[in-house]
Amino acid sequence: MSNWTLIISCGLITYLTRFTMIALIKKEMFNDRIREILSFVPSAIFPAIIFPAIFINETGLFQIGENPKILAAIIAMMIGILSRSIIATIFSGLASYWFLIFVV
Repeated sequence: MSNWTLIISCGLITYLTRFTMIALIKKEMFNDRIREILSFVPSAIFPAIIFPAIFINETGLFQIGENPKILAAIIAMMIGILSRSIIATIFSGLASYWFLIFVV
């Protein structure tokens, strides 16, 4: 079995197992309280994904000093709060990070 066949089959299996749960669950099964609790899941998961990428360097060590990712994240967060736009937040974070690593 080639590598591409293995990658595609693993992707399809993962997709189908997650899709079937979404497709088979009826919205009527959830009351308002469960829907309210589930609405907080993206807000709880997002920092767990983003913070290691900002604070942990390539060697796996916690890095605060001279870390341009922290300043770029702060700039992106401020732009996100002011603009309420995901695209503006992403572009401002990327632009400020690239500016800090290539120009400064």
